[in-house]
Amino acid sequence: MDHRASQAERGRDLERLLTFIDAIVAIAITLLVLPLADLASGVTDNQSVAALMRVHQAQIWSFLLSFAVIARLWFAQHRAVRHLQDADRAVSWLLVVWTLTIVFLPFPTALVAEAGHQATVKVLYIGTIAVSMAIIGVIAGVIRRRPGLADGEGLPQVEPSAVSALLFGVALVVTLVVPATSYYPLLLLLAESPLLRLYRRWAPQRDIRP
Repeated sequence: MDHRASQAERGRDLERLLTFIDAIVAIAITLLVLPLADLASGVTDNQSVAALMRVHQAQIWSFLLSFAVIARLWFAQHRAVRHLQDADRAVSWLLVVWTLTIVFLPFPTALVAEAGHQATVKVLYIGTIAVSMAIIGVIAGVIRRRPGLADGEGLPQVEPSAVSALLFGVALVVTLVVPATSYYPLLLLLAESPLLRLYRRWAPQRDIRP
């Protein structure tokens, strides 16, 4: 097999892997809504839907939050690999481990609705998100160190994922130290863009092509 054919085969392998990962993300998001679908199936003509939603508002809130989180993680993963044209063993396994965090996330999401005040639930939920974002940062770092894996049109940035993972970690610490804050410390993620602007202003200039 010549070099061109080998490269084409690796490209097909990468495409299959990314398609597989996209399917896993789609399934994980679908799993999030299943508990709400079960609630809807039990509604009768004499039952107030508004009252049902008030009773189960914790489940609805956790679904919306986790939907936004998984979508954010997928977009971050997409940005990290959009210029990837070949995946070596390290990148492939990092992507597989990343999918593990996505598959696992519906479990702590369900726990948030039932026992979200418990420290263990907070560690499982926010900790899983932080690990997922950190893995994306590692993937971006590996691709930057091995630019031959990319298409030559750009390299991923490590900083956005690293800052997000750090903010998730800070949010976890805050909600554990001050339980009354519940999951509101996740709003710290709003500080990501300002922090990145500060970093890029003061950090040494490097090649951070999009």
